[in-house]
Amino acid sequence: MPKMKTHKGTKKVLKVRAAGPIAIGRPGSRHNTGKKSAAVNRKNRAGSTLSKADERRIKSLI
Repeated sequence: MPKMKTHKGTKKVLKVRAAGPIAIGRPGSRHNTGKKSAAVNRKNRAGSTLSKADERRIKSLI
């Protein structure tokens, strides 16, 4: 069986933090931010983490 290749697209988007959780950006923060409220834009800047179920599934890709 050949080795599992790293999924490069996923690797570029997600970041594994030192403590273990995977950091992801918030959806809706890339463009058309002028019409969104300032509170929404601030919340999007913070980012978020993946759920435990998704984390287990994606660890094999990175």
